[in-house]
Amino acid sequence: MSAFAQYESFDATGLAGLVASGEVSPGELLDAALERVHALNPKLNAVTMMQEARARENIARGLPCGPLHGVPFLLKDLGAEAVGFPGHNGSMLLKDTQYSGNSSIVDRLLKAGVVLFGRTTAPEGGVGAATEAAVYGGPTRNPWNLDHTPGGSSGGSGAAVAAGIVPAAHGSDGGGSVRIPASSCGLFGFKPTRARLPDGPNSGEGWAGMAIDGFLTRSVRDTAVLLDATQGADLGAPYAAPPLKGSFAEAAKVTSRPLRIAFATTTLTGDPIDPACAKAVLETVKLLEDMGHHVEEALPKADTVGMMKAWTAIVACGTALWVRQVLARKGRDLQQGDLEPVAVDACRYARTISGDQYLEAVEKIHAYGREIAAFFLRYDILVTPTLAEPPARIGRFNHSRESYVDYRLGENGIFAYSPYTAAFNATGQPAASVPMHWSETGLPVGVHLASPFGEDEMLMTLCADLERARPWFDRRPPVCIDAAG
Repeated sequence: MSAFAQYESFDATGLAGLVASGEVSPGELLDAALERVHALNPKLNAVTMMQEARARENIARGLPCGPLHGVPFLLKDLGAEAVGFPGHNGSMLLKDTQYSGNSSIVDRLLKAGVVLFGRTTAPEGGVGAATEAAVYGGPTRNPWNLDHTPGGSSGGSGAAVAAGIVPAAHGSDGGGSVRIPASSCGLFGFKPTRARLPDGPNSGEGWAGMAIDGFLTRSVRDTAVLLDATQGADLGAPYAAPPLKGSFAEAAKVTSRPLRIAFATTTLTGDPIDPACAKAVLETVKLLEDMGHHVEEALPKADTVGMMKAWTAIVACGTALWVRQVLARKGRDLQQGDLEPVAVDACRYARTISGDQYLEAVEKIHAYGREIAAFFLRYDILVTPTLAEPPARIGRFNHSRESYVDYRLGENGIFAYSPYTAAFNATGQPAASVPMHWSETGLPVGVHLASPFGEDEMLMTLCADLERARPWFDRRPPVCIDAAG
């Protein structure tokens, strides 16, 4: 690789600093990103819907002088509507969708000065912990081991950032879809408090308030800068998160006060997990204890199984809604090949849920939030693994299963593999995956931290403390080393 060879040595904030000082231009950074797409994407299948000409037009027109001026950036191919950046949204039914306006979060990203040049792959409907949608012609692969998934649903973003194609990328998280790829790809992923980021103007909320946008990054400060640039309710939002005391960037620069930290080396229901994941937690809580925090083993008393069933019902209804709306716009009925089997059955399952049963599921989610909130009266942070296992092999969680409910709730389903993350979509609390461990096979194992509702800054500070104590930025996956060599 020749275009700006030091590209991968900098995070997004660092690259923006180079542009500001005149050491490198936005066009040169775009060249470096595109060079890496051409070298690495044939192996990864992570970047899609490339819009190089549009990116160069935007650079020539003049970029806003925001905190990430000139930094190459990718949008997840799910939502994130953007003029000039069509998307498949992970589905043959939505293939080549054109947008007439920008979503609020895209407007804010553009104002921050990023150079959008394409999208990243996502599973159909954003449902699942792997990214293997048929519309992209094959699975998206993990840069740490191409036989394994980078996670989902922001799996393309995770793979692209881990491989060094971009230093940061957009994602979204309705059940762990930022944190799962972060764990799988050795990255930092932060899910803010419910409604911290805008959903409009095309929707008021996603999945009954459980879904929110986010970012995949290689540094805590990049996530902090991106959140500061995009946070806050947009026009007409149905509700808003509690205001920040300061900023995410400020929170990432200070040191935590002594915190009361609970940890678990089982699932939230007490089931055993992979030893590598338990080891990651134990190593992390030992580090936290050495840093002066009080740690003890404890699990919330809450109906996690009931929450998972309610989540499954709500998301099925969300799937049925977007499918119906798309078909209405197209003026036709569903055809063979429009949807993969999981989405087809999700729509069928949604038809069995009455209006009052849907509201009952929403009430169950709210009740779960109150149960978990009671636990956080005693603790500032809960530490668990992000996943119950290291990253799964390709094919294990593709959407070929005929039963949507089994895909989510079955013995070998998503919730058994990812038993932690969706809990904090249900409660709306901030939560993060921090790359603290690698398994004996070289696969990343993320550690998950959650804090009380609205305490985003406290969580950001603790994540930055962990990054300073055990830096991960220079760990590069084999696919990058192979390409460089």
